[in-house]
Amino acid sequence: MKIGNQTYNYLEEYIDSVRAKGRYAFTLEELKDKLEVTDKAILQSLYRLKVKNKIVQIRKGFYTILPAEYSRYGVIPSNMYLDDMMVSLKKNYYLGLISAAAIHGASHQQTMETFVITEKPALRDIKNKKLKINFLVKNEWNKEDIKKVKTEAGYINVSSPELTALDLLYYVEKLGMNRVITILKELVEVIKPSSLAKTAKNYSQIAAVQRLGYLLEYELENEKLSQVVYNTIADKKGVNIPLMPGKNKKGITNTKWRIINNINIESDL
Repeated sequence: MKIGNQTYNYLEEYIDSVRAKGRYAFTLEELKDKLEVTDKAILQSLYRLKVKNKIVQIRKGFYTILPAEYSRYGVIPSNMYLDDMMVSLKKNYYLGLISAAAIHGASHQQTMETFVITEKPALRDIKNKKLKINFLVKNEWNKEDIKKVKTEAGYINVSSPELTALDLLYYVEKLGMNRVITILKELVEVIKPSSLAKTAKNYSQIAAVQRLGYLLEYELENEKLSQVVYNTIADKKGVNIPLMPGKNKKGITNTKWRIINNINIESDL
């Protein structure tokens, strides 16, 4: 019992030191390196801290500290530990889609879900009553399109408004077209034409570029941005593609963008 209490006290001291450095997360491996006690003693002490609502296990071997101001929620915002978690997994990543859009000002779409783009092999989504982190896989992205955004616990990788817009159309099947249009209506306000031109030119999923350009022109009526997108793919477009993938391919075909309009769009705004 005495050894157990000693380990628990050491663990509390370590957590205090983590917080003093401005971090809210730690790994089991870190603890094993710091504390010269058995794995069993560490796990027992971690369990006691979880029961006392002082820490939260996010995934196997990764824990977050739960300050008093977040105790009623049972979890801290993912922005406060995501970078630590991805570093511990040795994974390149960026916060994307709805999560990135919220950071860029599309506040209407703030959600309890977190969307993270990462590299292969895929990570298992984290889902429970208090938390939902969706991991989506992408083969490649340009570092220039990723911004470092300051959080309470350091910095986090976030897709630029321009990359966010294109990704929304790349993953549109997972989000739904109405939801995507709603986000884009707010996101276009912070999209820069010069940045969009560069990002769209280097974006490897041409279908997403076509869909974004079409929506900018016909749904959002933003001629300036749609022309920027068109200039990047005017000589690249291949076969006609449906506006909404996975649906039937019946609808009026737009020859400029080679888009088959196969869906009725209704914004949530």
